[in-house]
Amino acid sequence: MVAISPEYSQKRSGAYFTPDDVAASLVAWACRRPSDRMIDPSCGDGRFLALHRNSVGIEQNPVSAHAAIARAPGALVHEGDFFTWATETGERFECAAGNPPFIRYQSFKGEMRRRALDLCLDLGARFSGLTSSWAPFLVATAGLLKPGGRMAFVVPAEIGHAPYAAPLLEYLLSSFGTVQIVAVREKLFPSLSEDCWLLYAEGFGGSADTIDMTIADRFVPTKSPPRPTLRIALDEWRDVWNRRLRPYLLPASVRGLYAAALDRPGTHRLSDFAAVGIGYVSGDNSFFHLRPSEAKRLRIPAAFLQPSLRNGRAMPSDRITAATVAGWRSKDDPVLLLRLTRDAALPAPVRDYLDSSAGREARLGYKCRNRAPWYVVPDVQVPDYVMSYMSGRSVNLVRNDAGVTCTNSVHAIRVRDAALAAKLMPSWSSPFVRLSCELEGHALGGGMLKLEPREAGRILFPAPGTAPRSETEELEAAIGSMQRWRHYAD
Repeated sequence: MVAISPEYSQKRSGAYFTPDDVAASLVAWACRRPSDRMIDPSCGDGRFLALHRNSVGIEQNPVSAHAAIARAPGALVHEGDFFTWATETGERFECAAGNPPFIRYQSFKGEMRRRALDLCLDLGARFSGLTSSWAPFLVATAGLLKPGGRMAFVVPAEIGHAPYAAPLLEYLLSSFGTVQIVAVREKLFPSLSEDCWLLYAEGFGGSADTIDMTIADRFVPTKSPPRPTLRIALDEWRDVWNRRLRPYLLPASVRGLYAAALDRPGTHRLSDFAAVGIGYVSGDNSFFHLRPSEAKRLRIPAAFLQPSLRNGRAMPSDRITAATVAGWRSKDDPVLLLRLTRDAALPAPVRDYLDSSAGREARLGYKCRNRAPWYVVPDVQVPDYVMSYMSGRSVNLVRNDAGVTCTNSVHAIRVRDAALAAKLMPSWSSPFVRLSCELEGHALGGGMLKLEPREAGRILFPAPGTAPRSETEELEAAIGSMQRWRHYAD
């Protein structure tokens, strides 16, 4: 057995090999003639290369590279970093196909990321440092095509919502005559939490005036790209939907209702009257959160303890009240944050706790050792509302009547315009606002809906009369559809 370096592990390298029928379809879409030269920028074990004899593959994992050579003996396989190779080569190709590695920005770092982003910038695509690796892979691959070239790739469904998908799509639209997204609801990789769609682009050197989108419940192998379900006007995609494709999974009538609400006086986004942020990061939750019995035993004064909502599971359905906090205390949950300030005089019990073995261990953690003093938890606030960060059937928003603080496992909502909040917040559970949560958020593994703070700020509260009762059934059906796309209702 060949030992695999940790840097080439499946998780670190983002290598999850493509089902044969998907690979065969993508190669058929991209390659029109046997003489077409095809490139796979991250060829893995060579299953794309084996489907088209006149191929070149790049693979950084030496084990996979040798497997590709064995699987596709007629292909040329280069072992090494694709971005280095793409910067140095003068070769150009008629077509490209593959499955780029899905490496999150936390692992897509160092010299590889610098080379990738610099190369993309030279080609006309500007990505932030928070981009995942697959988007630069596609831009760099497109830059190796001959005029008129074609490409067909597996892509994460993030292409429908991630901020870094916007510069990728803008680059593709300005570089290809046709850009098509095939959204597939059933998982292409059943063992992964990641949903995947398909991308096809042709006519390199041209420009597209629409995004073609095909919406399918399941993948069906074909020898040519499927017919588009709709052609998306670029102005609408940019101006109405903030360069996101997920809303186009819904019927045109629902999208029209939502878009019409945007233009009506009296419609507001959550960010118009409230600030959405995350709660505090303690640096060591087990040390900084005490159980009531523990605080009593240690004789920590109540003045240094702040009741805290630790996670979304502890949220009630409507309000956090004194009775809610009393319930946490009666269960002896670790809900008391040790809240110390920089200049406070610390009583002996607090100093003893800070100097205990648990305290000596806590101060060695990354967050604690990089702040001064280490025991002061920053950004502790008392929000007006708290919102679930990841949700199942619906996003939970509760009023904070008890004055608790919260960790970064939920969102902290601070109201700026109390009158507008009082007018709009009662509609939170309405079908329109619940659909807005689905549209502005995005799917996460396990069927969950995730709302980043910037996404939560875009949640739409329609002007009165925007969604009459006659449209309730259609809105509820749309919510159910979005839940099925994120596999919550599967």
